[in-house]
Amino acid sequence: MRHEKATKLLDLARRLASSSEGLTLDEMAQAMEVGRRTAERMRDAVWSAFPQMEAIEDPPTRRFRIPSGLDSLFQTPTAEELAALRTAADSNAAAGAEARAAALYALEGKLLSALKGSARRRVAPDVEALVQAETIAVHAGPRPFEDQGVLAEIRSAVKGLTALSFRYEGGSQPGRTRTVTPLGILFGRSNYLVSLEGQSPRPRTFRLDRMSEVEALDKPASPPAAFSLQAFADESFGIYHGEIEDVVLRIKSERAEDALRWRFHSNQVVTQGPDGVVIVAFRASGMLELAWHLFTWGDAVEIVSPESLKHRMIEELERALAAHRQT
Repeated sequence: MRHEKATKLLDLARRLASSSEGLTLDEMAQAMEVGRRTAERMRDAVWSAFPQMEAIEDPPTRRFRIPSGLDSLFQTPTAEELAALRTAADSNAAAGAEARAAALYALEGKLLSALKGSARRRVAPDVEALVQAETIAVHAGPRPFEDQGVLAEIRSAVKGLTALSFRYEGGSQPGRTRTVTPLGILFGRSNYLVSLEGQSPRPRTFRLDRMSEVEALDKPASPPAAFSLQAFADESFGIYHGEIEDVVLRIKSERAEDALRWRFHSNQVVTQGPDGVVIVAFRASGMLELAWHLFTWGDAVEIVSPESLKHRMIEELERALAAHRQT
């Protein structure tokens, strides 16, 4: 218990040293997952150990920070942190996300090179032991396209608030060169650029593997101030966007444990009745992708609403059944 408390105090100290604005007591309590009174005691303990900590008046509250940072002794990454970074890099590499994997491997190299020789020799065996004991389960599915040149141009346009030009081998006019306002990238089974094109206020998605001749232009193109990429992603069950509908699913009691641990959607509401049946409700578009996913649940799930999802599921099942009956 004493070791755990010391570790949490060092964690709080790192957070206070890495924040330029400082943290309020409520923010400390939330970050450390403790009550406000406990956060106050932890703050006082850190202040005692690091007297350079300062209080900043920010009415109606106060913020606290350690302005000069911490000695490298306290900032040395642990074996668990380095192993988690390697696992994340390996996971991206296994999934085909080569660009993000390369960035994480590069970050790992920088962290290790920044360590003093003795610290590096001490932590390296533990990192390798953890990496060998933890592996990535690779699931079937498409490998996402991540060309570093394409990503670099998109990110350049996003950071510079400029327009993006590319040739697109998809949509209703394959091969057409498009000029868009880039809004961000959705990473998943396939990677998509989210952008605005022309005068339409509705964001569009373009698959990165169908884009070529990508170039960040010297032409201002700022995204709408109120746009949120996360909110846009949350509208749909998957990538495809359409009419947002109220979805209600009923999962049999035999699969209740799985359903209670499953995330169908970010805004889902999950309830379980006395009979063990689980009801999952959320608002989303993308009924085709949702139907594909629900098929993996077999007869354990019943679509209560909407009717469009029921019809889509029936159509997909009939199409698959017809294809197999012909063989």
